[in-house]
Amino acid sequence: MSYINCARCISCGQEIEALPQLTLCPHCGGLLDVVYDYPRISARFNRGVLANRVRRDMWRYAELLPVEQAPAGGLAVGDTPLYDMPRLAEEIGIAKLYIKDEGLNPTASMKDRASAMAVVKALEGGYDVIACSSTGNAASSLAGNAAAAGLKTYIFVPERAPQGKLTQLLLYGARVFAVRGDYQQTFRLSAEAIEQYGWYNRNAAINPYLLEGKKTVALEIAEQLQWQVPDYVAVAVGDGCTIAGVYKGFADLLAVGIIDRIPRLLAVQAEGCCPINTAYREQRPLEAQPENTLADSIAVGWPRNPDKALAAIRDSRGLTIEVSDEQILAAMRLLGRSCGIFGEPAGVAALAGLVKARQQQLIPADATVVHIVTGNGLKDIANGIKAVGQPHYVEPKLKAVQDILDSIDT
Repeated sequence: MSYINCARCISCGQEIEALPQLTLCPHCGGLLDVVYDYPRISARFNRGVLANRVRRDMWRYAELLPVEQAPAGGLAVGDTPLYDMPRLAEEIGIAKLYIKDEGLNPTASMKDRASAMAVVKALEGGYDVIACSSTGNAASSLAGNAAAAGLKTYIFVPERAPQGKLTQLLLYGARVFAVRGDYQQTFRLSAEAIEQYGWYNRNAAINPYLLEGKKTVALEIAEQLQWQVPDYVAVAVGDGCTIAGVYKGFADLLAVGIIDRIPRLLAVQAEGCCPINTAYREQRPLEAQPENTLADSIAVGWPRNPDKALAAIRDSRGLTIEVSDEQILAAMRLLGRSCGIFGEPAGVAALAGLVKARQQQLIPADATVVHIVTGNGLKDIANGIKAVGQPHYVEPKLKAVQDILDSIDT
């Protein structure tokens, strides 16, 4: 049973029927937001209901999702662990730090939440082909989730996409177009092809349902913390859909009375590509920027979802901060050696931002923080090697080992 009232344009305010193929507002071209009947939901959905619910994946929150009923099959998306990491918290200088490891989703990134939703909505609309543009993770997640549902996929990625992600795409049976251009050109080509051939559009920046899938990470965080909302949630920002989804999840829980406040969001972008943070800090319209960062998943010079991202930062009384590629690589090492978690560059960018925010005393020492690791490091081995270097190559003799140990000790 769906509890959707309508889809509402965040620009002109027009309300339209929430059909499966929603993209942009037909009146002004603005972004759409899915609007729920919160009073009806709150009468049927509460902490007690969830405590007795057996299903553990993202569909356990079906009342707050734009579906008639939770799908019976598909990949097991969601229910990723939330780790309490006291040693890392002490090293950074905060009271409490939790790590939400989204790299343990089926295709190893948080994008599975959006792609699982895309597959359900495509099936509702009678589509047999889904397409999208992506810097890598959204593409591989769509290909995997679509393969499990028996749907075809056409994927457009910039040619700089890491080999690990391209390999995933091809293994899942996707038809892949590696575009000789930046993400903006890749997005434009995918949009033209989707329009021309009538495929279902999985591009999260313009399909409002995808954000509804992403928001389930916030629902899980709140439930895993026994509904004790953290002070801050650190989020890496690319096109803006993830931070907008995190905000929407907490806002929905507040609307149905399950939590009493929304955490402040720490929006982290790369110094070499930070259009959303720049627009927020300087209070001016978004301007395109070069995509100069090794963190490919957040290398989006012209974000397609800036309005919702900017609203999420503003309405949560959030903070913005940028980090260098060197700080991102350092965060990969820090997360690995202190927590045993291998995050890709974009996946740990928020940790780099959290470290920098503490150094600048933007976040108080007594804070409770959740850091979302959005993707697994095995997707980008080249930058993993760049972060940690090479092993010690030795002859098969004990003296060779001793010589290395002596050089380390000195």
